[in-house]
Amino acid sequence: MPSIFDPSGLFAQAHAGAAEFLERVTDSFVGKADTLRDGTEFDPVVLPRDLAAHSNVQTEWWYYTGHLTSTAGHEFGFELVFFKRRTDLDKFAVVPLRLVGNPYYFAHFALTDKNSRTFRYAHRKSANGPLDLPASAAETHYYLNLGDWSVRESGGTHVLRATLDDGTTFEASLKPEKDVVLNGDGGVSYKDEGQASRYFAYTRMSLEADVKLNGTVEHFTGSAWMDREFGTWTPTENQKGWDWFSIQLDNGCELMCYQLRNSQGETSPYSSGTFVDENGRATNLGSTDFAITPVGIWTSPRSGAAYPYVWQISVPSLSLELRVVPVVEDQELDTRGSTMIIYWEGACDVTGSAGGGEVAGQAYVELVGYDRSHESPNLAYFLIGNPADLLSKVGLK
Repeated sequence: MPSIFDPSGLFAQAHAGAAEFLERVTDSFVGKADTLRDGTEFDPVVLPRDLAAHSNVQTEWWYYTGHLTSTAGHEFGFELVFFKRRTDLDKFAVVPLRLVGNPYYFAHFALTDKNSRTFRYAHRKSANGPLDLPASAAETHYYLNLGDWSVRESGGTHVLRATLDDGTTFEASLKPEKDVVLNGDGGVSYKDEGQASRYFAYTRMSLEADVKLNGTVEHFTGSAWMDREFGTWTPTENQKGWDWFSIQLDNGCELMCYQLRNSQGETSPYSSGTFVDENGRATNLGSTDFAITPVGIWTSPRSGAAYPYVWQISVPSLSLELRVVPVVEDQELDTRGSTMIIYWEGACDVTGSAGGGEVAGQAYVELVGYDRSHESPNLAYFLIGNPADLLSKVGLK
């Protein structure tokens, strides 16, 4: 029993009491939390089933990135990602998030204009509440939507749609040019001891898109990449952030690699990658099979986060030496009003050598964990969004 001279002990007791009370209230209103572990966490990927959504996993996402050029020579990079999150195990301080919504749906969309070197993005969330945009993720076939943003599969083609607040509309059809790649062991990708996701990718997809810009529709063609990941895992001290790369080379090969960082900024031995040759043959890469070396630093003027900027990537066994350079420095997304993180994800150019010959290509890079604001999440910010954005929308800023 805490002493009256031990205020921290009294606070801890009150905190535990409040947490227990709110858990009972939540159980009464929405039911008990599920563990989201049913014994299938380490089962191999099965397609086409696993392209669709799952009811029994905590986190899943469908991630598209790509590069496109219009008939007029306008060049873009794009990112479109949908997330579904079961909130059974999530809390804001003592408040169980499932009391607010379960599941939650999120989506991010970003366009990098390579000609004007500008970056724009939007993000959304929904728990299908009275004021939310309608959202769904089908479990029997591949269909996702959050408001008028959507992705679906039709006859092997992935059909994407997203918009920005300025009236920009993005509609695209993507067709896999190679067989799906199962990352890790049969699609089981370990992030730490006993912690894994299921992870597969379409590493090269042909793309046709119509993009409405400033009231004018332009037709684009290009190449895209799709990542699919799902599962229930517990973040550990070895998963404080990551640097992830998807690289398409002009010799017909692709490279995916990522470095997980621990709380000391050291590289986790669970970092990994996959190399896909021009014929679609995949080779799994362990953490010691490749090296990612940052060349410089870019500091965000908004978040203050310092991100690595420009990278040298080496895969000695493949005689692969690459230099990855962002096409725009500032490709940072503040999604604290949806997925509650600030991260950098952007289009990049690639040069280097493969097997002794020159090679070039395009890439997308994701940098997570350099801003740490998600460690102190704000429930009001999550529920109503960025106050500055709200003031801007009503003309007060």
